[in-house]
Amino acid sequence: MDDKDLEILRILEENSRLTADEIATMTKISLKELENRIHALENARVIRKYTTVINWEKVGNGEVSAIIELKVSPERDFGYDRIAERLSRFNEVKSLRLLTGTYDLQLLVTGKNMQDVSRFVSEHIAPMDRIRETATHIIMKSYKENGNTLFEQQETERLPFSF
Repeated sequence: MDDKDLEILRILEENSRLTADEIATMTKISLKELENRIHALENARVIRKYTTVINWEKVGNGEVSAIIELKVSPERDFGYDRIAERLSRFNEVKSLRLLTGTYDLQLLVTGKNMQDVSRFVSEHIAPMDRIRETATHIIMKSYKENGNTLFEQQETERLPFSF
């Protein structure tokens, strides 16, 4: 991977709807070379998926999101990998990260309502072997997701000034 690949990845991360012609022009490489590079990045699973950032509050679907922090006993020879693999199988789990600090793993979980999230944690997560402690934080509002602000920025109002 070289600097051109990194430039392509940054462009795609910012806006994956750009055409190949537009990206080739932006990176100053031929269309064929760009297509070959993107294909190689997809085959190497560096590019995992093309996605859209959605402001779900505007959709009004009523879903609830929560951050679940877990203290986990690592497994000999596997560390946190096996428990992370098991957790990632649940459809409710949208993201899963290994952390430093007080907690070991962090999950982003969604449900139809707070009771769904609570039931998911109490019935599926907390009883798992190696889970020592959970902390659940309901997300009240999201202001920014994946580098994209989710609120319309209003023009700053000038304050009156006099001497």
